[in-house]
Amino acid sequence: MTPDRFFSLMLLLASRDAVTTQDLASALGVSLRTITRDLNWLRDAGLPVTAQRGRLGGVTMLPGAGPDLTRLTPGERDHLSLTGLDEKQRAELDASVESRRALSKIAAAPSRRAHELLPLTDVVHVDSRPWLRAHASGTTPASLIGPVRRGRRLRIEYDSPRESCSSVLVVDPYGLFAKAGLWYLVADCARVPRMYRLERITAWSEVDQPRRIRENETLATVATALLDQWEDHHATEVSATVDRTQIERAQRIFGRRLVRGDHEESATGHKVTIRFLHLEDVRALLPFGSAITVHGPAEARAHLSDLATDLAHHYAPSPTA
Repeated sequence: MTPDRFFSLMLLLASRDAVTTQDLASALGVSLRTITRDLNWLRDAGLPVTAQRGRLGGVTMLPGAGPDLTRLTPGERDHLSLTGLDEKQRAELDASVESRRALSKIAAAPSRRAHELLPLTDVVHVDSRPWLRAHASGTTPASLIGPVRRGRRLRIEYDSPRESCSSVLVVDPYGLFAKAGLWYLVADCARVPRMYRLERITAWSEVDQPRRIRENETLATVATALLDQWEDHHATEVSATVDRTQIERAQRIFGRRLVRGDHEESATGHKVTIRFLHLEDVRALLPFGSAITVHGPAEARAHLSDLATDLAHHYAPSPTA
């Protein structure tokens, strides 16, 4: 368990009479299996955490056993309430110093068995940076957090991968969203919700107008709706066969967009359905080469054929003089 998740879990238990493991897992962004393991760790450490089954049950901690929040300033409590962020993301928000100060104030006394254990810092090292990710450019979370918290409209220059040149947009921000090591600005543009990757925002300025977000919508509701749209909605559904040696890689890349057939694998590989939001997105199949065979629809096969032809012409040997 990371230090941030430990204190976030303690804060959640201390601030509620009873909370379900599902609610804890959702708040911390982890699986039910992970939250169960964390709760067992707290019990093994001697903390009075109990679980009651039933409709009115839940996980509770005995009064007075949680962290002492009385020593925290309002700003420190605000920073500490940001659950699910790792140290790198807190630093990107320019919030790591205040978060560490808050954590040090409420650090619990060592358990009665702590003297028998090596310090966690000696045996656990965490690096949350994605593999092979280039240094991020563009806008930083710390630079945007001020105008976002002031509730101002923003004018951004956005370098979309689907456009040949940057677009200048006026957006109404809900807030910043961290997902899979990337930061996004969640905002309405002409009343339509969008997510903008911060590394693609090449310039921005604060508009002297208050934001105009839709009624009864919050950062959490809009981000959740956008994620559901990307993961569950699709315009193009491709049927294909994936070579047995590549099925795990395909599942890792396409995630929930790839659905395996109910029947057993054939001699040629696994029958799958892969869902894409746009027809253009089928280009993500090109790196698999002949390891993925697309059976339909016809427009997907035709588009892949055009893309492969363009690629072959691009790398064709130059004619000799």
